[in-house]
Amino acid sequence: MKILRSGAKYSAIVGIGERIRKISQETGEEFLLLNRGVNSVCSIDLNSVVQEIDFNTNIMQVYPPSKGRLELRNAINDSYFQGEANVDHLSISGGGMSALDLVFQTLDVERIYLPEYYWGSYYQIMTVRRKEAGVYSCFKELEKQPEKLKGSAVVICDPNNPIGNKRDDQELLNVIRILNDHGVIVIVDSPYRRVFYSDEDRFYSELCSLDNVVVVESFSKSIGLSGQRLGFVYCNNSEFNEELGIRLMYATNGINAFSQVLVTQLLTSPRGKKAVGEFKKETVEGIRKNIVYLKERGLLANEFYSDSEPMGIFVIVNQSEEDLLKKRIGSVSLSYFTRENKERAQKYSRICVSVPHDKFKQYFSQFE
Repeated sequence: MKILRSGAKYSAIVGIGERIRKISQETGEEFLLLNRGVNSVCSIDLNSVVQEIDFNTNIMQVYPPSKGRLELRNAINDSYFQGEANVDHLSISGGGMSALDLVFQTLDVERIYLPEYYWGSYYQIMTVRRKEAGVYSCFKELEKQPEKLKGSAVVICDPNNPIGNKRDDQELLNVIRILNDHGVIVIVDSPYRRVFYSDEDRFYSELCSLDNVVVVESFSKSIGLSGQRLGFVYCNNSEFNEELGIRLMYATNGINAFSQVLVTQLLTSPRGKKAVGEFKKETVEGIRKNIVYLKERGLLANEFYSDSEPMGIFVIVNQSEEDLLKKRIGSVSLSYFTRENKERAQKYSRICVSVPHDKFKQYFSQFE
């Protein structure tokens, strides 16, 4: 059988998780799994929300529209764009990774620029879609040479994965507008932002009229629904949306109807909004406590936050993956998230700080 090889690799995070499970089984010891990117300070309470859903309707039992249910797209417009976006330019996707794959394959660019430290799946999806990877070290580098980037795309992830640093919004918007005005496509992929921001946040509203900006979002992190695999893509460019819609239809034939109805309820109903609000409040407080604890014990790698704030669900610590493993803490070496200075990056690890504070403190108290 002849096979068309993509050249991509399975995520290193999967291998790390398997290694930890094997050690745990052999030793009988419990590990703190901070190698994963899942909000687990608490779970969102869906019981009361699900009670409001009628499963015996055509909404649940026939194919959903290929672009997604209009009710959900209207809810996204209200919640993310203050009603200022064009819902016809919104497409519902099967989670953030599927959305990124569709965007990468739709854009007619040879090169996509990633930050110096980036989520590894960006590179693997680009490999599958035969896109060349470029790299930028900081936003000022993008500001100074937008002409050089014309004909390419730039990915902006803020708060960043893996670093977890949050830049000033005005700085972000300034960079995005400069690139947009010079014909550079900007892919704004910030799935951790809405964990920390409410519906009053106007960041996405400021982007919705820019023709060279593609917004990719996911409900996996913002409301703790990784298992539902639901996200969306927004772009003000009609040609992009037409081609994206075709690819979306033949890739999915419609996204799971239940997940769409569920998220619509979470965004619009009183019970849903209450569940989302409580989930975010407890999650953000748990993350804050864990970051403060790392700072107090001198474990946070402060050199990565000299001009930004650690705010995402990930941070970088000044311990190697192996050092943390000795303390029964799962992590991912920073070297997996960069193509530059890998030897230096091996001294650091990315950890997820979205876990219960008491358990987090129990494991990290082992460091003197």
